[in-house]
Amino acid sequence: MTRERITMTQRGYDKLLETLHFLKTTKREEISENMGRAIADGDLRESAAYDEARMQQSENEARIAELESQVERSMIVEEDASGGAGLGAKVRVKDAKGKEHQFELVGTYEVDVLKGKISDASPIGKALSGKRAGEKVTVQLPKGTAEFEILSVDYV
Repeated sequence: MTRERITMTQRGYDKLLETLHFLKTTKREEISENMGRAIADGDLRESAAYDEARMQQSENEARIAELESQVERSMIVEEDASGGAGLGAKVRVKDAKGKEHQFELVGTYEVDVLKGKISDASPIGKALSGKRAGEKVTVQLPKGTAEFEILSVDYV
């Protein structure tokens, strides 16, 4: 397992702890109950329910180990004091066609593109990092270049 530090926002770290707590408590209990029911049903050699519960237990424990490693390696990054875009910033931009977009710069493990949360290590994230409202950036994307004008940088 890699020992590389993981940068993330306070919100991302809190969500990570919440997920870890859920898996260690509620999910473990649910799996334990499923195993208990399967055991009570009798012959475990041919019990699909028992096999399923064992598989869920194995997956849950692997996920717990993964999240514990992430918590251990996490480094919470505070907002950019200079007023530029940084981890945790919500950046509103306008593209060359005049369409507005909002991106939230987050750590790699917090990405959720459907919610506008992009990695600070992505091409757009790198281009926006350190920039302020009024600045323009050009980003090299797989389908060509994109230009954005930064309308606002806010930290929530």
